[in-house]
Amino acid sequence: MPKIVRALVLAVVLTGVAAVPAAAAITAPTVTSTATTVTYQMGYTGAPAFARVYLDVDRNTGTGFAQGAVGADFLLENGSLYRHAGGGWAWTPVKPVPFTSSGGIARWTVDRADIGESASPNDADAVFQVEAPVETSAKITYTYTGGASGPVYQPSADLIANPERGLYHHTQDCDKADFSADTLRQYRVSQGITLVMCIFYLAEYKTAPIAQSALDRLGRQFAAARAAGVKLVLRFAYTASDAGDDAPKDRVLGHLDQLAPYLKANADVIDVVQAGLIGAWGEWYYTQNFGNAGTITAADWANRKAVVDKLLSVLPATRAVQLRTPKIKRTLYAGGNTRLGHHNDCFLAGPDDFGTYENPSVEYPYLEGETRTVPMGGETCALNPPRSDCPTATGELSRFHWTFLNTDYQQAVLQSWAAQGCLADVTDRLGYRFTLRDGTFPATAVRGSGLAIRIGLTNDGYAAATNPRNVTLVLRNTATGAVTRIPLAADPRTWLPGAQTVAQTVTVPSSLAPGTYALLLELADPLLPTRPEYSIRTANTGLWDAATGFNDLRSSVTVS
Repeated sequence: MPKIVRALVLAVVLTGVAAVPAAAAITAPTVTSTATTVTYQMGYTGAPAFARVYLDVDRNTGTGFAQGAVGADFLLENGSLYRHAGGGWAWTPVKPVPFTSSGGIARWTVDRADIGESASPNDADAVFQVEAPVETSAKITYTYTGGASGPVYQPSADLIANPERGLYHHTQDCDKADFSADTLRQYRVSQGITLVMCIFYLAEYKTAPIAQSALDRLGRQFAAARAAGVKLVLRFAYTASDAGDDAPKDRVLGHLDQLAPYLKANADVIDVVQAGLIGAWGEWYYTQNFGNAGTITAADWANRKAVVDKLLSVLPATRAVQLRTPKIKRTLYAGGNTRLGHHNDCFLAGPDDFGTYENPSVEYPYLEGETRTVPMGGETCALNPPRSDCPTATGELSRFHWTFLNTDYQQAVLQSWAAQGCLADVTDRLGYRFTLRDGTFPATAVRGSGLAIRIGLTNDGYAAATNPRNVTLVLRNTATGAVTRIPLAADPRTWLPGAQTVAQTVTVPSSLAPGTYALLLELADPLLPTRPEYSIRTANTGLWDAATGFNDLRSSVTVS
């Protein structure tokens, strides 16, 4: 197929980028609109040189360029809009358009007037395409929406230190020395890292209750994390030896009873708890008490389940537990469990990730579906090209909805990603990355009456949020600064990658003083509502107020 953007072809040659990537599959094509613009978005894999959208604005296959089931009147190719000039592949440039393509997501925003959207019918067809290799989506039919025009928000490329996502620091044995709150704070402030792994070893207590001194240290670790504005990925273990000298089931259960009040009192700074407790490093393979090195009896499986059940019971219901392999969850909880996620601590290390997978043909689809709603994270452990290279890494991080990854191990793998150019993008996209797109808000409202709002956003990350999160419309009086919060029904744990919309009619409080109010969005942690560093900052330019944790919606309403 002839190409329009010849400069891009030249750039590919000059920079040495492979012209034909291993894959370029299209995922989640969407079309959204405001009163004045249309936004087209798709996910893709690989590194295609061209991203396109064919627009059939009159929905007539007899006119325009024949592509799939449409007759395209307009073409978006990379950052340009073209009008079909008649005949075959013949296009007339219309204008450059806002276009981004990074991290496996391509997005265009087009003025509706430039594609004649006001003509009847008020809908259109679109087909998405990437090349090379050529991959073409099915036809999408969409209807233009949008009432009174509202703000359009500008995305940001900045690294954002948002809570409960991203790269994490591994702190070695966090039972041995107290955290430095200043060091943890610098992780967040200077490096954009908000997660710390704490593997708390109980090696001295295999035959005895946990000493109060150890429990006190655990409490101090939680306090340091809270002071620093970070959260913990927490795991308990008894041994770091492949001799597997862990504790028997009854001792483990007794220890969990001791840990229960500490887990409940500090749930605010726990991101997730890994099952741990069994085997070397708490990874469930080398173990003297629960079925060693993959030889596991029915009684062993029952004992393993008893440990997980107990851990779930002592951990607050708002927090999840991660299991080391898909097989563990599929064996112990065949009917599923919405509080059990996954961690892969040898990501990309071999064909089966050093035993993480037993049957990838079954476990890959299983894990892909599971991680839409439960947390996924872990670490790399061995350089293994080409599997550990960027194309496979970014493809599986996206497919399995990764939320966090160890930045300290394995450095050879992470350095290879940096050299290949994907590490920065991975850093940005681990977990969620919510970008406000546009919004519509009324200019006036009456106390005691409805206020209809619509907020368009995109999750440019790999996963939805994993823990509960308040979504609040904030009305701030422009004269007095007084703040009124109105809860919204949205749940960021359902905001999977792609376009999302928050649309709700809320009631203006009858007690609200008449006046003009700025509209803001707050995504606060319900357990830390007064700590703005634990609120979510959207990936936009000029909207974030670090002092309050508010995202400015750039609109105001006059209340009478």
